[in-house]
Amino acid sequence: MSGHSKWATIKRAKGKADAARGKLFNRLIREISIAARMGGGDITANPRLRSAVTSARAANMPSKNIETAIQKGTGQLEGVTYEEITFEGYGPGGVAIMIESMTDNRNRTVAEVRHALSKHGGNLGQSNSVAWMFKSKGVIRVAKDQKPEDELMEIALEAGAEDMALDGDEFEISTDPESFESVREALTNVGIEPASAEVTKIAENPVKVEGDTAVKVLKLIDILDELDDTQNVYAAFDIDDEEMDKLR
Repeated sequence: MSGHSKWATIKRAKGKADAARGKLFNRLIREISIAARMGGGDITANPRLRSAVTSARAANMPSKNIETAIQKGTGQLEGVTYEEITFEGYGPGGVAIMIESMTDNRNRTVAEVRHALSKHGGNLGQSNSVAWMFKSKGVIRVAKDQKPEDELMEIALEAGAEDMALDGDEFEISTDPESFESVREALTNVGIEPASAEVTKIAENPVKVEGDTAVKVLKLIDILDELDDTQNVYAAFDIDDEEMDKLR
């Protein structure tokens, strides 16, 4: 089982709990605000903002919250100014890790990430030390009972998808980042509601982990993801299905 697929599954389960705690909303609000600050508040002219708003609506965020986040980003309303920081480093077993953060206090965030890594068998690296190992991809997952495989593939490919594969009870559709929104929109236009949809980073040469190392890697990623300023965590690891069954 690929590390990406496993962590994507974990994040979706966590996302439901996060929504109840408000953490998911906080992450989405930060993304909306910074997208609006960087590219303006017009959803039709700002792809990053459009994607963030679509994700917020999928999480059932109230429209008022979305509008307020946009207005704070554009400066129409007073609000916190967030800075984007990407950390790179290594975890147990030499697993490459990237942490995307949004913060209003750089020193606090740097200290928290460094502490989490050092305490749990990892270390913080220099800029570009592991980024070259990851490639940005759009990943859309659709329950396999929503559409016949041939029909779903035709819709996805015509909209610009690169590939589609069956993964358990879901089809995983991959796109380049530029085609992600057009593919997601094509699916929703024919009544298909994705189980998840995100632009993520996938490791091209993941490290295989097992046993105690696998447990430590998953624990570290979970701890990093729980940090208040964390938006996304990516890690270059693979876990065999048999090994994953042992960890459940």
